Amino acid sequence: MAKSARSFVVSAALTAAVALVLLQVLAVPASAQSASPTPTPTPTPSSTPTPTPSSSPSPTPTPSPTPTGANSSGASIGNLANQRFNQMVTNRVLGTVLLGVNEQVNCSDCVSAFGSAGSFSAGIHGRKELTSNLSLLAGIAYTQYSEGGYAVTSAPIGAFALRYDFTDWGSSRPFFDVGAILTPFEKVRYSRSYSTSLGPVSLDSQTDSSNYGAYGRAGWISRISPRDEVAASVEIWQLWQKVNGYTDPSVAFNPFDASVATGTDRTNLVKIGGQWTHLLSDIVEGNINGGLVQSFAAHSGIVASVTGDGTVVPTMGNQGWFEYGGRLGFRLAKGWVADLFVNGTLGPQPVGNTIHGGVGLRVNY
Repeated sequence: MAKSARSFVVSAALTAAVALVLLQVLAVPASAQSASPTPTPTPTPSSTPTPTPSSSPSPTPTPSPTPTGANSSGASIGNLANQRFNQMVTNRVLGTVLLGVNEQVNCSDCVSAFGSAGSFSAGIHGRKELTSNLSLLAGIAYTQYSEGGYAVTSAPIGAFALRYDFTDWGSSRPFFDVGAILTPFEKVRYSRSYSTSLGPVSLDSQTDSSNYGAYGRAGWISRISPRDEVAASVEIWQLWQKVNGYTDPSVAFNPFDASVATGTDRTNLVKIGGQWTHLLSDIVEGNINGGLVQSFAAHSGIVASVTGDGTVVPTMGNQGWFEYGGRLGFRLAKGWVADLFVNGTLGPQPVGNTIHGGVGLRVNY
């Protein structure tokens, strides 16, 4: 009985020991499963440096816009040609006053001093009978005039002609003139204006020029009464004008800068006209005259080098216009006459509508 009890005690002890070992083995995985999870590491910031404003590239500057206006600039060169054509015509109109355009075809020897406005002019002219058929007409003056954008600020002008009048044919007869107008030196200012996308441009350039004209005239004169003389005629003129070269003046804004070379303008004219001189009373005399004028074979001497346009050579078209004149003479005393006179043109540009009027004091001898 005692032996069995001890065996049972030993057996119970072994069983307890085995159970304890088993419990410890089973406890290890359980504790491992219940362990706290490993914390997720915080990401490390990128090592690429963030660009700073100072290291950013500079922005590319926006270029200024290029102004446009080549067509307008080219047209302004054409307008220069129109100004120079008008200059030739006006110089001729003023020169014909020195050739007695407002006086009768046949009259006694005379000398007249005059002054005019509209275009300022002052001078002296007259006629001298060389033979019973041949007369010399001549004059000289100082003048200033402007029209259509240009201005002649100083110009001496001279003119002369020979007139052959067939006086031995009676009261109705032919006559012929040959002559010339000379303006060897002129100070002149030309204007040029054009538009661009950035604004308008206006320029005034100064230079020197000279004008010359030669003509021939064939006409018929008739003394229809002791108080009246009428005449009709045809004139052929050749005009030429030399203008010295110049460049645009320096200004703040002129993208189409121009340089104009020295050149010569030319044109030919034909005029069909008439005149009537009438003794209104014993002391008042009147004259009216006029004619149609047509230019032909006109040529502009302008050759301009323009920035952005290259070489510009304008054309000068043929023109037609009407010229007119008139005079009232008041006999102050025997041989002394005070004259009021007017001359001008009527027509489209570039000749346009012009008027030149003045007063004179004439001495017949």
